[in-house]
Amino acid sequence: MVQYLAARLDVSFAALSDATRRGVLEELGRGEASITELANRFQMTLTGIKKHVAVLEEAGLVKTEKLGRVRTCRLAAGGLDAEAAWIERYRQRWALRFEALDAVVEDLKRREETDGRE
Repeated sequence: MVQYLAARLDVSFAALSDATRRGVLEELGRGEASITELANRFQMTLTGIKKHVAVLEEAGLVKTEKLGRVRTCRLAAGGLDAEAAWIERYRQRWALRFEALDAVVEDLKRREETDGRE
């Protein structure tokens, strides 16, 4: 299970590392779009945008459906849930560390004020 999650995160974060793919996700967040529409929006060839969409689809972030000659793309349901949960665990760890650091700083300030009065 842990290895599966790690592999999935590797694929997802690799997909998200590209600005064009992040842009595609933003576009699809506004609504579904065809490959042709995405290619036009990003001023790319159909082949180029298809490759980006394929990477996003492999990562489970995008779903595509072909009807006739048109391939429509949409965000996958729950596509970033595992990634968001992973990030949240680290955010919580850092929040606890910063809270502890704040306590140390406040303690040092109090000591400095007390020492200065004597």
